Amino acid sequence: MSEHLFEDTFIVTRLDPDGKKFDKVSRVEARSEQLDMYMQLDVATDVYPVCAGEKFNMVLAPTLNLDGTPDTGYYTQAGRKTLADNYEYVSKGSFTKSQRTPPAKMLKEIYASFSGLLMLLRGDPSTAASFELDQRLFLLMRKV
Repeated sequence: MSEHLFEDTFIVTRLDPDGKKFDKVSRVEARSEQLDMYMQLDVATDVYPVCAGEKFNMVLAPTLNLDGTPDTGYYTQAGRKTLADNYEYVSKGSFTKSQRTPPAKMLKEIYASFSGLLMLLRGDPSTAASFELDQRLFLLMRKV
């Protein structure tokens, strides 16, 4: 069974909070339902349109292989089922940084890049326990 590093359902609170910067990309602000996480995520909206008020399930996984075997860096579906089959939007990237936020350092910020599309995930420090710097990640999303 494939291991998920993070999974939750998010509600989109707003799009492009600092104004629209790119034609085919929007910065999504969202709040999670279960873990009370805040997220900013750049989404290629020409491929996967997102609107304020929508809900989506988001998973961060180190591999698409259903048996959990590590990602080799070379992807071919080769007629076999993968985790990607269960989602509408999939992006490959890496975990870039983690830090605690001042003043009380009670929240953890997790940063990742998916081919230049950025993600910030902020919340309970225990959610970042299994992330490693420069770790390959797959971002998987589906609307609910």
